[in-house]
Amino acid sequence: MIRRDDLTGLVLAGGRGSRMGGRDKGLELFLGRPLAAHAGDVLRDHVSELLITANRHHEDYASLADRVVADIEAGYQGPLMGLYSGLRAARTPWLVVVPCDTPALPPSLVDRLVAGIGEADIAVAHDGHRAHPVVALVRVALADDLAHCLVEGVRKVETWQARHERVWVDVSDCPEAFANLNTDAERQRLAHELGREAASP
Repeated sequence: MIRRDDLTGLVLAGGRGSRMGGRDKGLELFLGRPLAAHAGDVLRDHVSELLITANRHHEDYASLADRVVADIEAGYQGPLMGLYSGLRAARTPWLVVVPCDTPALPPSLVDRLVAGIGEADIAVAHDGHRAHPVVALVRVALADDLAHCLVEGVRKVETWQARHERVWVDVSDCPEAFANLNTDAERQRLAHELGREAASP
Protein backbone atom coordinates (compact mmCIF):
# COMPACT_ATOMS: atom_id res chain seq x y z
CA MET A 1 0.00 0.00 0.00
CA ILE A 2 1.53 3.32 -1.10
CA ARG A 3 0.57 6.13 1.25
CA ARG A 4 1.00 9.88 1.03
CA ASP A 5 4.13 9.69 3.19
CA ASP A 6 5.66 7.35 0.60
CA LEU A 7 5.19 9.82 -2.25
CA THR A 8 7.14 12.79 -3.57
CA GLY A 9 5.57 14.87 -6.34
CA LEU A 10 7.60 16.26 -9.22
CA VAL A 11 6.65 18.86 -11.82
CA LEU A 12 9.01 18.92 -14.80
CA ALA A 13 9.67 22.55 -15.75
CA GLY A 14 13.28 22.51 -16.88
CA GLY A 15 12.90 22.78 -20.65
CA ARG A 16 14.07 25.42 -23.09
CA GLY A 17 10.55 26.44 -24.10
CA SER A 18 11.72 26.51 -27.70
CA ARG A 19 8.19 26.30 -29.11
CA MET A 20 7.25 29.31 -26.98
CA GLY A 21 10.06 31.46 -28.27
CA GLY A 22 12.45 30.41 -25.53
CA ARG A 23 10.17 31.59 -22.72
CA ASP A 24 10.10 29.58 -19.49
CA LYS A 25 7.00 27.50 -20.17
CA GLY A 26 6.22 26.62 -16.56
CA LEU A 27 5.85 30.31 -15.70
CA GLU A 28 3.55 31.14 -18.61
CA LEU A 29 0.14 32.19 -17.31
CA PHE A 30 -2.90 30.00 -17.83
CA LEU A 31 -6.21 31.20 -16.40
CA GLY A 32 -4.26 33.75 -14.38
CA ARG A 33 -1.71 31.36 -12.81
CA PRO A 34 1.58 29.81 -13.96
CA LEU A 35 1.24 26.53 -15.81
CA ALA A 36 3.48 24.84 -13.23
CA ALA A 37 1.09 25.88 -10.46
CA HIS A 38 -1.79 24.04 -12.14
CA ALA A 39 0.35 20.92 -12.53
CA GLY A 40 1.42 21.12 -8.90
CA ASP A 41 -2.19 21.38 -7.74
CA VAL A 42 -2.85 17.87 -9.05
CA LEU A 43 -0.07 16.48 -6.85
CA ARG A 44 0.06 18.64 -3.75
CA ASP A 45 -2.64 17.04 -1.59
CA HIS A 46 -1.42 13.51 -2.40
CA VAL A 47 2.31 13.76 -1.68
CA SER A 48 4.54 14.44 1.31
CA GLU A 49 6.69 16.92 -0.63
CA LEU A 50 6.31 18.73 -3.94
CA LEU A 51 9.35 19.38 -6.12
CA ILE A 52 9.79 21.35 -9.34
CA THR A 53 12.74 20.80 -11.62
CA ALA A 54 13.79 24.10 -13.18
CA ASN A 55 16.94 25.35 -14.86
CA ARG A 56 16.24 29.08 -14.56
CA HIS A 57 14.05 31.49 -12.56
CA HIS A 58 14.34 29.39 -9.41
CA GLU A 59 13.14 32.32 -7.30
CA ASP A 60 9.89 32.47 -9.30
CA TYR A 61 9.27 28.76 -8.91
CA ALA A 62 10.06 28.76 -5.17
CA SER A 63 6.51 29.76 -4.17
CA LEU A 64 5.01 26.93 -6.25
CA ALA A 65 6.71 23.98 -4.53
CA ASP A 66 8.43 22.84 -1.37
CA ARG A 67 11.75 22.62 -3.19
CA VAL A 68 13.10 23.68 -6.59
CA VAL A 69 15.65 21.28 -8.05
CA ALA A 70 18.02 22.02 -10.92
CA ASP A 71 18.99 19.30 -13.37
CA ILE A 72 22.02 17.44 -12.10
CA GLU A 73 23.70 17.98 -15.47
CA ALA A 74 23.31 21.33 -17.22
CA GLY A 75 22.52 21.90 -20.87
CA TYR A 76 18.77 21.29 -21.09
CA GLN A 77 19.12 17.56 -21.64
CA GLY A 78 15.41 16.84 -21.63
CA PRO A 79 12.74 15.31 -19.39
CA LEU A 80 14.72 12.15 -18.62
CA MET A 81 17.40 14.26 -16.95
CA GLY A 82 14.68 16.12 -15.07
CA LEU A 83 13.19 12.82 -13.92
CA TYR A 84 16.62 11.60 -12.82
CA SER A 85 17.22 14.81 -10.87
CA GLY A 86 13.84 14.38 -9.16
CA LEU A 87 14.57 10.76 -8.27
CA ARG A 88 17.87 11.79 -6.69
CA ALA A 89 16.19 14.60 -4.74
CA ALA A 90 13.26 12.51 -3.48
CA ARG A 91 13.21 11.45 0.17
CA THR A 92 10.49 8.84 -0.25
CA PRO A 93 10.27 5.41 -1.93
CA TRP A 94 8.06 6.66 -4.76
CA LEU A 95 8.01 9.65 -7.12
CA VAL A 96 4.94 10.78 -9.06
CA VAL A 97 5.83 13.00 -12.01
CA VAL A 98 3.88 15.28 -14.34
CA PRO A 99 4.98 17.84 -16.97
CA CYS A 100 4.39 21.54 -16.36
CA ASP A 101 2.38 22.01 -19.56
CA THR A 102 -0.66 19.81 -18.80
CA PRO A 103 -2.83 22.08 -16.59
CA ALA A 104 -6.04 20.04 -16.97
CA LEU A 105 -4.88 16.75 -15.45
CA PRO A 106 -7.62 15.05 -13.37
CA PRO A 107 -7.54 15.54 -9.57
CA SER A 108 -7.78 11.75 -9.24
CA LEU A 109 -4.53 11.18 -11.16
CA VAL A 110 -2.30 10.19 -8.23
CA ASP A 111 -4.92 7.88 -6.74
CA ARG A 112 -5.32 6.16 -10.11
CA LEU A 113 -1.60 5.63 -10.56
CA VAL A 114 -1.24 4.28 -7.03
CA ALA A 115 -4.22 1.96 -7.44
CA GLY A 116 -2.95 0.66 -10.75
CA ILE A 117 0.72 -0.01 -10.08
CA GLY A 118 0.35 -3.38 -8.34
CA GLU A 119 3.77 -5.02 -8.08
CA ALA A 120 5.29 -3.04 -10.94
CA ASP A 121 8.08 -0.47 -10.71
CA ILE A 122 6.47 2.13 -12.97
CA ALA A 123 2.84 3.06 -13.68
CA VAL A 124 2.20 5.25 -16.74
CA ALA A 125 -1.02 7.04 -17.64
CA HIS A 126 -2.61 5.81 -20.89
CA ASP A 127 -5.43 7.80 -22.48
CA GLY A 128 -6.77 4.96 -24.62
CA HIS A 129 -4.77 6.03 -27.67
CA ARG A 130 -1.27 6.46 -26.34
CA ALA A 131 0.81 6.37 -23.19
CA HIS A 132 2.16 9.49 -21.49
CA PRO A 133 5.58 8.49 -20.10
CA VAL A 134 6.06 11.73 -18.15
CA VAL A 135 2.76 11.24 -16.31
CA ALA A 136 3.89 8.39 -14.13
CA LEU A 137 4.53 6.83 -10.74
CA VAL A 138 8.14 5.63 -10.45
CA ARG A 139 10.01 3.63 -7.83
CA VAL A 140 12.84 5.86 -6.55
CA ALA A 141 15.20 2.87 -6.25
CA LEU A 142 15.46 2.91 -10.06
CA ALA A 143 17.65 6.04 -9.92
CA ASP A 144 20.94 4.12 -10.19
CA ASP A 145 19.78 2.29 -13.30
CA LEU A 146 18.69 5.58 -14.84
CA ALA A 147 22.12 7.03 -14.12
CA HIS A 148 23.70 4.21 -16.13
CA CYS A 149 21.30 4.82 -19.03
CA LEU A 150 22.11 8.52 -19.10
CA VAL A 151 25.82 7.75 -19.24
CA GLU A 152 25.09 5.44 -22.19
CA GLY A 153 23.36 8.31 -23.98
CA VAL A 154 19.71 7.35 -23.49
CA ARG A 155 17.53 10.48 -23.50
CA LYS A 156 13.99 9.19 -24.15
CA VAL A 157 11.82 8.53 -21.09
CA GLU A 158 10.01 5.72 -22.93
CA THR A 159 13.28 3.94 -23.77
CA TRP A 160 14.37 3.89 -20.15
CA GLN A 161 10.98 2.90 -18.75
CA ALA A 162 10.79 -0.09 -21.10
CA ARG A 163 13.72 -1.65 -19.23
CA HIS A 164 11.56 -2.12 -16.14
CA GLU A 165 8.35 -3.76 -15.02
CA ARG A 166 5.78 -1.23 -16.15
CA VAL A 167 2.00 -1.04 -16.29
CA TRP A 168 -0.41 1.24 -18.13
CA VAL A 169 -3.08 2.97 -16.06
CA ASP A 170 -6.32 3.62 -17.91
CA VAL A 171 -7.32 7.29 -18.03
CA SER A 172 -9.32 6.96 -21.25
CA ASP A 173 -12.33 8.68 -19.67
CA CYS A 174 -10.49 12.04 -19.90
CA PRO A 175 -8.00 11.93 -22.80
CA GLU A 176 -8.29 15.69 -23.36
CA ALA A 177 -6.73 16.28 -19.94
CA PHE A 178 -3.35 15.10 -21.23
CA ALA A 179 -2.96 17.64 -24.02
CA ASN A 180 0.44 19.35 -23.90
CA LEU A 181 0.40 23.12 -24.32
CA ASN A 182 3.44 23.76 -26.47
CA THR A 183 2.28 26.95 -28.18
CA ASP A 184 0.40 30.11 -27.30
CA ALA A 185 -2.46 29.04 -29.58
CA GLU A 186 -2.88 25.72 -27.75
CA ARG A 187 -2.84 27.50 -24.41
CA GLN A 188 -5.51 29.97 -25.51
CA ARG A 189 -7.68 27.23 -27.00
CA LEU A 190 -7.69 25.14 -23.81
CA ALA A 191 -8.35 28.21 -21.65
CA HIS A 192 -11.36 28.99 -23.82
CA GLU A 193 -12.65 25.40 -23.61
CA LEU A 194 -12.25 25.21 -19.83
CA GLY A 195 -13.91 28.59 -19.43
CA ARG A 196 -16.84 27.39 -21.50
CA GLU A 197 -17.14 24.21 -19.42
CA ALA A 198 -17.11 26.19 -16.17
CA ALA A 199 -19.87 28.45 -17.48
CA SER A 200 -22.13 25.61 -18.59
CA PRO A 201 -24.90 24.44 -16.19
